[in-house]
Amino acid sequence: MTDFKIEARDRQYHGFTGNEESWEGPYMFVVGADPQYGMMDTMAGKEDISWDQEVALTRQAIEAVNAMTPRPKFFVVCGDLVQSCPGEYLRDEQEADFIKEFSKLDSKIPLVLVSGNHDVGRIPDAASIAAYTERFGDDYYGFWAGGVRFLVLNTQMYHDDSKSKEIRKQHDDWLLQEVEAIKTSGCKHAVVFQHIAWFLQEPDEEKVYFNIEKEFRLKMLEKFNDAGVKVVFSGHYHQNDGGFYKGVEQVVTSAMGWQQRATDIPGIRIVKVKEEGITHQYYEMDHIPTTISLKE
Repeated sequence: MTDFKIEARDRQYHGFTGNEESWEGPYMFVVGADPQYGMMDTMAGKEDISWDQEVALTRQAIEAVNAMTPRPKFFVVCGDLVQSCPGEYLRDEQEADFIKEFSKLDSKIPLVLVSGNHDVGRIPDAASIAAYTERFGDDYYGFWAGGVRFLVLNTQMYHDDSKSKEIRKQHDDWLLQEVEAIKTSGCKHAVVFQHIAWFLQEPDEEKVYFNIEKEFRLKMLEKFNDAGVKVVFSGHYHQNDGGFYKGVEQVVTSAMGWQQRATDIPGIRIVKVKEEGITHQYYEMDHIPTTISLKE
């Protein structure tokens, strides 16, 4: 077991060593979402909530990731680490077990975390965000990895900022600066990680619980497209979906835990980063490959 390190501080991620701003060839990374310890029993209506099922699925995923060749550049979890929201019953126990299990990730594979609605609260405020950042690091930040610029957002404030308006302003000011900087950064590609997707299938679809308000959505997607952002990876929906806004692909990746549809299976997504573009595929837990070809 390795130590669980908080690497996201001061709007940067400190989990990499060496110069990550330079492109040195193709690589891959892993995307998971919504391990959400305790959700399976909650959705089943059980009174005594455990998260043994989610822990078993996490172990299965981490064992596969640790065995991968080549080694993933990093493993990102796109939010909802646990089921209980800040201050709720079982929150501390669920967080402790999340930390325990993800501490088993190979120490040479950085763990990148994204905050979700269950992590910072359905209506986030300064206290709920502070509780998250103390345990897991910054709720939004940027980093370089293998010549690619990555941004991690806190999208829960886009759902309800009634108690976090000043915090959201700081977040949005930072994001606009980062997006503008991408244009002259020299990055090979630019990628965004967030919990709530901008859209599920169509950029102009109506607002629902699982996407972001349309006017703001289209404004930001246009800015992303102008800056050259290639892909946005999200969770929250507990099923796979996605689409395109001009040159920006929105990928909605299904959960490592509870599934929206009974026919879906928990899994993770493998992302290949090549000079010509970014490709990805979702794998069910029992079918995660451990040998990855970067030539395909």
